Amino acid sequence: MTRVPDEGMILVPGGTLITATPEEGRALAIVLARHTVHTVQPDLETLQAGRARYGGDPLGLIAAAQVVALEFATIAAANGYWR
Repeated sequence: MTRVPDEGMILVPGGTLITATPEEGRALAIVLARHTVHTVQPDLETLQAGRARYGGDPLGLIAAAQVVALEFATIAAANGYWR
């Protein structure tokens, strides 16, 4: 079952992917990844219960890092790779 984001939910904080620096872009990528996880699993108790499992699982941590990397790649492209 696909969960549709709630109306009024902020999916891109600040409404833009444009950042002044790559460092700000990386921070935004982490925020976006976290927002995605919270959108997919809105139940805080379930979300927190899962952290114990994936927090010690190397494959789970790699998967989380891949999500951040994909978000960062999108942000970098939107910023013209800060040229």
